[in-house]
Amino acid sequence: MSGHEDLPRVGDEVLENQVRAIVTDIRSGVIWLRAAGREEWPAEDPGKLRVRRTRTELIAAGEL
Repeated sequence: MSGHEDLPRVGDEVLENQVRAIVTDIRSGVIWLRAAGREEWPAEDPGKLRVRRTRTELIAAGEL
């Protein structure tokens, strides 16, 4: 990811260190994530997050 436009948005499903999570919020430039059975946590390195599916794709699939 090279720039701000490449960062995930709220509602996107991402991978962080092999953990699948949903972006729940972006506060003061910090991306917050949540995964099943876990508390919300700040992304360690937003540049390394990989978007698996966007919020739009999740809605279209009936999963959000």
